[in-house]
Amino acid sequence: MAVEKIKIILKNLTLAGELFDTRTARAVAEALPVESVPEEWGDEFYFEIPVEMPLDETATAKVKVGDIGYWPPGNALAIFFGPTPISSGSEPVAASDVNIIGRVTGDVASLNNVKGAGKIRIEKA
Repeated sequence: MAVEKIKIILKNLTLAGELFDTRTARAVAEALPVESVPEEWGDEFYFEIPVEMPLDETATAKVKVGDIGYWPPGNALAIFFGPTPISSGSEPVAASDVNIIGRVTGDVASLNNVKGAGKIRIEKA
């Protein structure tokens, strides 16, 4: 069950998403809105947010296109939209375990069009 509907905004693109009902996802929802300049790692955007949480029961490096993860070592939010440098196929693979906190419900592939956008904003919908 989704705890919070969100909007992911890069340049002129706004995508819908949702955060799940987990402790980490609720902590992220509490911190919204967040705005940052995302790093890119293959087809993944990630950026530091003001949340500190440990790995939880959702933790995995096996992610899917559209997953939104929280990466504890960098206090970072990660949005996976395609292969990463350590992928062997078309599915993304996280650098190390992330807590799966939500997913993009809009057109995930459109994130390829906003690489180098310079700024990302996540806010409650």
